[in-house]
Amino acid sequence: MNSLLFMAAAIVPAGQSFECTPLRVWDGDGPIWCAEGPHVRLSGIAAREMNDTCNANQPCPDASAIEARDTLVRLVGLPIGTSPDGHVLVKGPTLNCQSVGGAGGSRTAAWCVSPSVGDLSCAMVQTGTVLRWDRYWRDHSC
Repeated sequence: MNSLLFMAAAIVPAGQSFECTPLRVWDGDGPIWCAEGPHVRLSGIAAREMNDTCNANQPCPDASAIEARDTLVRLVGLPIGTSPDGHVLVKGPTLNCQSVGGAGGSRTAAWCVSPSVGDLSCAMVQTGTVLRWDRYWRDHSC
């Protein structure tokens, strides 16, 4: 895999639709690294950080970070390995995403739909491994 793809991550402007072919997953709410360049932070949900803590300003699910991450991996595709920096490498179908803008760093917050499971934020909430984050969920519907 060309490492330049990972360096080219730019924030997709709010309101813009884009495709994301998943390559890597960090935790239960992302980022999902896309072959097309963006790093997607799923909108409207909160998962534990990979050290199993929660930030004070966000909802804190009971599920562990590993449980949430592995659930997201299964929803986006198949795990095919682990990168040296701890990302789970995945192979899955292309997601259709709608940007809501930046999510800190080089991440794009987005609502993404998988051809196999539908809306990923909704699917993750339904698994119980993440919580809906009302501040960002707003009027989104499943």
